[in-house]
Amino acid sequence: MQQRETFGSRLGFILISAGCAIGLGNVWRFPYITGKYGGAAFILLYLAFLLLFGIPVMTMEFSVGRASRRSISRSFHELEPKGSKWHLWSYFGIAGNIILMMFYTTIAGWMFVYFLKYITGTFNQMSAEQVAGTFDQLTADPITMTVAMAVTVFLGFIVCSFGVKEGVEAVNKKMMALLILLMAVLAIRAITLDGAQEGLKYFLIPDFHKIVDNGVWNVMYQAMSQAFFTLSVGMGGMAIFGSYIGKEHSLLGESINVAALDTFVALCSGLIVIPACFAFGVDPGAGPPLIFITLPSVFGQMPGGQLWGSLFFLFMIFAAMSTVIGVMENIISCFTDLFPNLSRKKMCLFGAAALFILSMPVVLGFNVWSHIQPLGGSILDFEDFLVSNNILPIGSCIYVLFCCLKGGWGWEHFMAEANSGLGRKFPNWARMYCTVVIPIAIVVILIMGYLTKFFA
Repeated sequence: MQQRETFGSRLGFILISAGCAIGLGNVWRFPYITGKYGGAAFILLYLAFLLLFGIPVMTMEFSVGRASRRSISRSFHELEPKGSKWHLWSYFGIAGNIILMMFYTTIAGWMFVYFLKYITGTFNQMSAEQVAGTFDQLTADPITMTVAMAVTVFLGFIVCSFGVKEGVEAVNKKMMALLILLMAVLAIRAITLDGAQEGLKYFLIPDFHKIVDNGVWNVMYQAMSQAFFTLSVGMGGMAIFGSYIGKEHSLLGESINVAALDTFVALCSGLIVIPACFAFGVDPGAGPPLIFITLPSVFGQMPGGQLWGSLFFLFMIFAAMSTVIGVMENIISCFTDLFPNLSRKKMCLFGAAALFILSMPVVLGFNVWSHIQPLGGSILDFEDFLVSNNILPIGSCIYVLFCCLKGGWGWEHFMAEANSGLGRKFPNWARMYCTVVIPIAIVVILIMGYLTKFFA
């Protein structure tokens, strides 16, 4: 069996874990959902739920990974009591990672296309209607969509082919550094625009009447679900990075570090998007079209808009690719654990070819196969529903119960692993809270996701 690789530094572990968690959920979803559900008041709820639910679940997933030294494909096998069936979730976890990449590679490809359009001046002098039409033209063009998706797939697997330390860690460190630099530049530009002050007030000063206006229960659900989904827990993404680190530091502190960096990026994204929207009289709660339709119109009205638009979509590329590389590494590790005789490079070559084929239905679902509408939406929407509304919350619940119940790994084993090393310790008093309250919260998110999908 091949010797397991490890990260070269603690910083590498934190940056890669955060990079996997950050993704487009932070830089795309967080700004518009914050704009839609109350600005600063929504952010306070989000931070509270992140602390109460997200960090404990992440700590448990890290613990399972570090204790087993395996990916989700084998971690439950290593730790579960003999005769139990916890390992059955591993198959759903592997499937979740693959399905996520089947549609995420297409979305990441859009970022490459928009970046190229900006640096070549395509958006210069375009009207708002023409900008809106650009996205429709892109999704109607299967060739451009296929090329952009292929670039994403093959770039991700090329990085992973160099290994954990020389590939994944080295590249993600550089991308995260550039991502933070770009965020700082874009945020400074956004908050210094004429008229941006009202956006800053909306984003930074809580107005709890906005929670009432949007429905208290609805806003709480949105904040709770964002807190869970932003950390990408439930599919083994954090477990795999936990399997690559030593026992020098306790895992609650590491979870806090990762969550803090993840939240920092989300907040900075809001500082970029929301003040800019207010400065140009655009609705910051415009929903998913905000990035591809609304913001290009904003950049078009901004002095030096071509430069700022190019930098923004370069920032989006780094955010997207950090997740792509992290999830691809998880997939590779899953199959390496299952087939230890296959080399990493062969696994990456096979994975790139397979994922390219598996990603084609989403590409074609916007044009050639647009008549295929599972659950009444596009193929991308269907695959996103499978992951976001099913696999992530169910997987999170399974990790929690596996760590808390005697019939699973058990609380004592979890506590011993989580608290091994220097740093913050997971409190023993939290056992009943983790066993009862967190699973109930996850079930609420699961049920509300279905109600929102089918009855909203």
